Amino acid sequence: MNDELDPQTRAIRAGRDASGSSLSPVLWPSTAFVSPSVADAHRMATSSRATEFYGRYGNPTVADFESAIADLEGAEAARAYASGMGAVTGTVLAICSPGDHIVTQRQLYAGTQLVFNSMCARLGIDVTFVDGTDPDAWDAAIRPGKTMLCFAESPANPRLALVDLERFGAIAGPVTVMDSTFATPLGQQPLSYGIDLVIHSATKAIGGHNDASLGVAAGSSELIDWLWGFAVLQGANASPFDALNGTRGLRTLAPRLRQQTETATRLAHLLEADDRVSAVCYPGLDSFPQRDLARRQLKIDGGSLTFDLAGGLEAGRKFVEATRVAQIATSLGGPETLVTHPATTTHVGLLPEELEAAGILPGTIRVSSGLEHPDDVVADFRTALDAAGGT
Repeated sequence: MNDELDPQTRAIRAGRDASGSSLSPVLWPSTAFVSPSVADAHRMATSSRATEFYGRYGNPTVADFESAIADLEGAEAARAYASGMGAVTGTVLAICSPGDHIVTQRQLYAGTQLVFNSMCARLGIDVTFVDGTDPDAWDAAIRPGKTMLCFAESPANPRLALVDLERFGAIAGPVTVMDSTFATPLGQQPLSYGIDLVIHSATKAIGGHNDASLGVAAGSSELIDWLWGFAVLQGANASPFDALNGTRGLRTLAPRLRQQTETATRLAHLLEADDRVSAVCYPGLDSFPQRDLARRQLKIDGGSLTFDLAGGLEAGRKFVEATRVAQIATSLGGPETLVTHPATTTHVGLLPEELEAAGILPGTIRVSSGLEHPDDVVADFRTALDAAGGT
C-alpha cells in the first residue's frame, strides 16, 4: 500500500490479499485447512500467524482485516480478537505475569477497569491508577524494573478525556498501549507518537453496523507475534464472519465519521446552550477542557459526546426514554443514534467512588450520533430535553 495515500483512500484499498479480483471482501469460513505435506503442517504449527492451518492460528479473511488495520495504523502487523475486551485481556495477560506492575488511568471503559481491579488482583499483578490527563502522573507512577505495562484510553469512555499522545509515547521502559476505539484509525495514529500498541474495539465504529463482535491490536511484528502466541492459547480469536464485516466497515468509515461528526457538533452546541444541561463534553467545543490538545492530536472530533443533565438520575431516565429517533443501547459508532445512561449500564459495575473519579454523575448521558438527518436528531433531542424537565 502506498503510504503517501490519505488514510481515507487506504481504508478502501487495504485488506484485499485473500479476495482475488472480488471487490467485496471474500469470506473464508473454514476453521481447518488441508496441509499439502507433513513439512508444511509442521511449518505452520511452529510459526506465527499461519492463515491456512487452524482457526485459532489464523484465517485468510481474518488476516485481511488485520492487514487493513495495520496499514491504517502504520503498524507492521495486527492480531484480531473476538471482541474489544478479548484484545484488552489478551494484551494484558500476554505481557504481564504475577509480581509485575501496571500503570493505567482512572478514566476507562468499565470493562477494562474491572480487568485491572479484579482479574489482575487475582493473578498477583499490581495496578496503579492515575489521572490520565496529567502526563507527569504517568511518569511518577512507574516503578523501574517492575512496571511492565502502561495502558491508556484516549478519548476515554465516557467523558472523552484525552491522554497526551506525545508524552505517553515518550515513556521509556514499559510497553505502552493505547485504546483508540473512540478516535478510530482515521482520527489518530498512536503508533506515530512512539506508542507500542494500539487497540480497538472494532465492534464499534470500525465495524460500524452493529453486526460484528471484533477487537484488534496493532504494533510491531515482534510484539504482535508475542500476543499471537498467547492468543492461540487464549482462544478469543475473531470469527471470519465478523472480520469480513470489519473489513467492509472500514470501506465506509470516513464518510460515516463525517456525518456523525456533523450531527455530534450540532448536538453539542444545542446542549451547551440549554440551562437544563450542566456540562457538555465534546472535543469540538471551545469549552472542552483539553481543546488545544484535541486540535493537536485529533484529526476529527468524532461522533460521540457526553453531557450531564442538571436534574440528575430522574432527568437522565426521562431523557433517554423520551427519545424516538435516538435509541437506548450501549454501543457506539453505528448507523443509529444511540443514547446510554452510563451509571446504570456501561459503568454499572463500578463503586460510587470509582464513578465519581471517572466523572460519571447520576444525570450523565453518553451519545453516539448516527447517520440520520441531523435535523431529525436535533428535534428529537429538543423533545427529550423538554421531557426531562428543568432543574
